[in-house]
Amino acid sequence: MFGNFSSPARRSTSRGFTLIELMIVVAIVGILAAIALPSYRSYYIRGALTDAATGLTMMRTDMEAYFQNFRTYEASGGATPPCSGGKKVGKFTISCAVTASTYTLTAASTDNLLSGFEFTVDQADARKTTKAPTGWNTCTTRWVMVKGESC
Repeated sequence: MFGNFSSPARRSTSRGFTLIELMIVVAIVGILAAIALPSYRSYYIRGALTDAATGLTMMRTDMEAYFQNFRTYEASGGATPPCSGGKKVGKFTISCAVTASTYTLTAASTDNLLSGFEFTVDQADARKTTKAPTGWNTCTTRWVMVKGESC
């Protein structure tokens, strides 16, 4: 008789979310993301830095074995040093500079999230963190693998 008007009881059973409920969910998701993303980034970097340490250690072992066979770190006869041409290990590229009696291996990052990291080791096992991004320390006596860690 009065048309198609909804009663107040019928309106309360409608389905969906109110704008306030939606904004609360967005705020909660934002807070969780603000906490989780920096933690994940830190976890990712620490895990990837082990690639540099592993790559340098393995390459150093190969260089010492090469020296035992040829008594030089340079190319000898038809043999070339293991580090020539570079080698990719995880998110890092290992390169080297050699002379007959010395070498320096360098691990430089190839990943955007890890940009700025560079580690070195030489024939005397002198380890150095030669480059590090903002907030990270460099060190002339060891590899720095944790943000804020002092030399």
